[in-house]
Amino acid sequence: MDYKKAATEIIEAIGGKDNLDSAAHCATRLRLVLKDNDKADKEAVENIDGVKGAFVNSGQFQIIIGQGTVDKVYKEFTAVGDVSEVSKGEAKKEAMKNLNPLQRFARILSNIFVPIIPAIVASGVLMGTLGMLKAYGIIGGDSPAFTLLNMFSNAAFVFLPIIVAFSAAKELDTNPYLASVLGGIMIHPALQNAWTIGHGIEKTINLYGLEIGMVGYQGTVLPILLAVWIMKYIHSGLQRIVPDILDIIVTPFLTILSTGFISLVVIGPFARLIGDGISFGLQALYSTAGPLAGLIFGGLYSSIVVTGIHHSFHAIEAGLLSNPDIGVNFLLPIWSMANVAQGGAAFAVYFMTSNNNMKQISLPAATSCLLGITEAAIFGVNLRLMKPFIAGAIGGALGGAYVVATNVGFTGLGLTGIPAISIAASGDIVNYLIGLVIAFGGAFAATWIIGFEEK
Repeated sequence: MDYKKAATEIIEAIGGKDNLDSAAHCATRLRLVLKDNDKADKEAVENIDGVKGAFVNSGQFQIIIGQGTVDKVYKEFTAVGDVSEVSKGEAKKEAMKNLNPLQRFARILSNIFVPIIPAIVASGVLMGTLGMLKAYGIIGGDSPAFTLLNMFSNAAFVFLPIIVAFSAAKELDTNPYLASVLGGIMIHPALQNAWTIGHGIEKTINLYGLEIGMVGYQGTVLPILLAVWIMKYIHSGLQRIVPDILDIIVTPFLTILSTGFISLVVIGPFARLIGDGISFGLQALYSTAGPLAGLIFGGLYSSIVVTGIHHSFHAIEAGLLSNPDIGVNFLLPIWSMANVAQGGAAFAVYFMTSNNNMKQISLPAATSCLLGITEAAIFGVNLRLMKPFIAGAIGGALGGAYVVATNVGFTGLGLTGIPAISIAASGDIVNYLIGLVIAFGGAFAATWIIGFEEK
């Protein structure tokens, strides 16, 4: 592959240097912020040698090139395009300007939760491992090893408000250390553990006639998100009015004092009510609609991925896991079916297409779906041909219906496809694997039956 030639052709196809605001790249894609996305010729970009697909998402014109290769193309791109290299974060901020309010809100949630997924994944995998070891009698529930592993596995959920607070503060451009203190206040040992709230509030205090329930928010998400958002405005407001000479003392003192009080008295109880409403509402839909819910969610999920707002679902999934009356992520197995199904459709394209370039793209794209990476299959293969994307939705619907019918649940979030076996709840692995076969095979068969037209 001629990297310089590819870079030159990409610049021409996106409307030239004058249409380029900034450029960055991730592991597999060029992430370009264009002045006018309509000036870019998407079809011309996709026909460039080495390009596996192109799409507009989150305000960015993203070009799928592939791991390793994208670094070399990007280096030539910045040279040929006469554009300075920017970080992925800077490119995201530029791209935010092109989003509507709903997209911007979803992108903020995504930017908060994506960085903390490794911590949640680690805890989920440990929980799954511990559950299997206990179920098969390899380790006793009262053994020292179980005690240690149990402590390791739930730490991220117990201290989740602190982790979320730090990430949210960075995204909202406020002090992450003050936010972490605020998170610590909301899970302080003096407060009742959140997982015992089902038995009622054990203690309240009377502060100048105001009754305050001494309840913690371990494992919760929404309360700390709202608290950090309020803290941002309090902190920035104080910085504007407090003299510089007193800023280091007065601003953090008043920020924590005021935000901590508001969080425990107003934000916490209100946000817990909203969060529980969302969680129990989804659980009621899941229980009442049963396989029909899996059919609908599994069929629609890939279309949601195209919009880019699917990352915001991490907040909902974390709420399901942290709720003591639910404690399981029943949404992610459905999303996993949808992802794997797009791989099944792309795999069918590999056998059916007569286009050599499409063959080179479709096989690795299908394989990556089995590992939970769907961009190449969705944008590089299935959406380009359209009917395979619909077939993938059919496979996702079938697999989604099956995992709901068999009550498959996960103990974590962030993993789909084959790697998600590690976070499948104890006893659910076999049904999860069957669901994967149904989703992948259903999409493959649907693609074969529906067919597609090649340009």
